[in-house]
Amino acid sequence: MRTALTVAGSDSIGGAGIQADVKAMAVVGIHATSVITAVTAQSTTGVDGIFPMPEEFVQAQLETVLKDCDIKAVKTGMLYSADIVELVADILEDHDMPLIVDPVMVSGTGCSLCDNDFVKAMKRKLLPICELTTPNRHEAEVLAKMKIGSKDDLMLACEIIGKEGTSVLLKGGHFNTPTVTDYLYLSSEFTKLEYPRLRRSGHGSGCTLSSYITAHMAKGLDIVNSVLKSREMIQESIATQYVIGKGDMVANPMVKLKGDSDKFKVLDAIDMAAAKILDVVPDEFVPRGGMNIAMALKDAAGPEEIAAVDKRLVVHNGMLRKGGPAKFGAAEHLSYVLLEVMKRDPSVRCIMNIAYSDDVMAIMEEVGLNVVTATMSKDRISESTAKAISKGVPDAIVDKGSKRDRTIRLLAKDTDEMLEKLEEIL
Repeated sequence: MRTALTVAGSDSIGGAGIQADVKAMAVVGIHATSVITAVTAQSTTGVDGIFPMPEEFVQAQLETVLKDCDIKAVKTGMLYSADIVELVADILEDHDMPLIVDPVMVSGTGCSLCDNDFVKAMKRKLLPICELTTPNRHEAEVLAKMKIGSKDDLMLACEIIGKEGTSVLLKGGHFNTPTVTDYLYLSSEFTKLEYPRLRRSGHGSGCTLSSYITAHMAKGLDIVNSVLKSREMIQESIATQYVIGKGDMVANPMVKLKGDSDKFKVLDAIDMAAAKILDVVPDEFVPRGGMNIAMALKDAAGPEEIAAVDKRLVVHNGMLRKGGPAKFGAAEHLSYVLLEVMKRDPSVRCIMNIAYSDDVMAIMEEVGLNVVTATMSKDRISESTAKAISKGVPDAIVDKGSKRDRTIRLLAKDTDEMLEKLEEIL
């Protein structure tokens, strides 16, 4: 299962912080690991106390998780002190994964959750290494050192906060407007997101939104799509918030996903298969242009519904490495071959390319795999390939071209069957 990390404080009432993060990520289909930065004595009416974790123990938690797990995305929430901010930033800057920063400064009940030097450390150390930060109005004013009273002020604040390269989602819930309008500042452009204003957003809504975004990015979505999907979910979270105490209502992080579970299952399958391939496939099986494995959604209609390893699996410094995460639309040519195959047999939804060799051909014949030969086009499925599979889908399709450029395309119903065939050949 794909895994994300939340670095945040513990909320004893269970509506925000680590507790909300874990629930929100689970709804998206992500396993949440956690690093606790502080423990709060907190209720729906206020924060009665904060006990920050010792820095060395925050470090121990963080290093332990990162050493053991393949973390796909990280979220920071309440970090409390400048020292913890600097510690977390120093460790995370050495790891290549999306970082989403929820710049938590004040609780939903109005209590301060950070010390005096916190903001300086965040601007100097954490924002420059993150993909996205998600401030509300107050947090944006503090980070930009300005009051925000108009749309022009809001856009200027985003530009100031994002000057080191981070994207900014400035949330509109704290503005006195008939609708809630968020602004996503990405690559020097603004995207306006407008939603009906519901009753006052409940305790934990900011934590839940940033966790939804982190989980979607852990699934391989880009910033824009992660924000759009997450913004729809938080709207439902606020609409279905509930009462647990005498103060603020609690945002409901357990909203249902709408139709994305199949996509996430395919992405997970590709990631797990790629991890196995990295362990078992020798360099001589890797084509000069790289190796890839792709899997289609059921009834896929185009390459955008077929996932593969982004930037392929390639040999670098003598080791087979993964170019990027599993991503839909990442292997166009393999996708066209697979789509043609699926016309003949919709149950065959997985394809993988390996380097051609006479030895591999001999092994495939020896183990009884059905192999056809065809002229392969670089851009689209060729007529000869379509003809070669017209009487039935084989286990593999081999190029007719020169041996130097030949590849073998293995076919299977899913990644499990693909790995079984690969194991027979190896």
